[in-house]
Amino acid sequence: MTSQAPVLLPVKRSNPRTKRWGVLVGAVFLVIVVLGAVFAPWVAPYPPSAVDLLSVNSGPSLEHLLGTDALGRDIFSRMIYGARTALAGPAFVVLLSTVLGLLLGLWAGWAGGRVDAVLGRIFDIVLAFPALLLAILAVALFGKGLVAPVLAMSIAYTPYIGRLTRQLVASEKTRQYVAAYRVQGFAAPWIAIRAVLPNIMRVVGSQATQNFGYVLVELAALSFLGLGIQAPQADWGSMINEGQTALVSGNFMPAIIPSVAVVLVVVAVNTVGGWFSDRLGDRAA
Repeated sequence: MTSQAPVLLPVKRSNPRTKRWGVLVGAVFLVIVVLGAVFAPWVAPYPPSAVDLLSVNSGPSLEHLLGTDALGRDIFSRMIYGARTALAGPAFVVLLSTVLGLLLGLWAGWAGGRVDAVLGRIFDIVLAFPALLLAILAVALFGKGLVAPVLAMSIAYTPYIGRLTRQLVASEKTRQYVAAYRVQGFAAPWIAIRAVLPNIMRVVGSQATQNFGYVLVELAALSFLGLGIQAPQADWGSMINEGQTALVSGNFMPAIIPSVAVVLVVVAVNTVGGWFSDRLGDRAA
């Protein structure tokens, strides 16, 4: 019996021009969202909590571009103000968890031995608890809001960066360029930070970008459950929760608009973050 060679299917390669357009569109969208959040008092046509009982659950119009909710509040204005908490929370979580994860992972991967074993067990213990569960526990202990969930999720997402950094550093420290630096008399901290760290930032940056999307969705879910940002402050997650009451009257805008915004921001961040990580990795190489 003669064995047949495996059939190789053609690999569909992504079009670089299409990828560049996707990155450009995502970057422009993120810039618009960030600028709108920063300059919300000057961009929003109405205060986010302004109630107009004569325009309850109204559709899109020249006066209200995205319509109004069950209390007559302008959805467009609340979306702009809600972008502040929707973006600030994940940004702080990603920043804190990435810095802490890089430091701990760099220490574990470079030192090895008992340090690596102890930090590895700590990472495993933290990873055993879902980030959203830790955020709910923090809310139960310290109260509702944004500070407690952000700190809890920063701790929960640190092992993702820490374990990845540890693996990359453990692999990089065996390479010849590290041995060359050691022969020249460079100190271990200098080699780890100035030589090894830039070579792993591409992969770490990709992980941090993905974490931003996960945290954005989880914080929105927390606000949706009523455990995050509290009324009357505008937040995309709480707006989805409040929009449920308008579904009875057939007004889908208060619930759909913030839901679509969350999805679009996650896609845009992943697209732009992936491109940035590639460029950072090429520069480091």
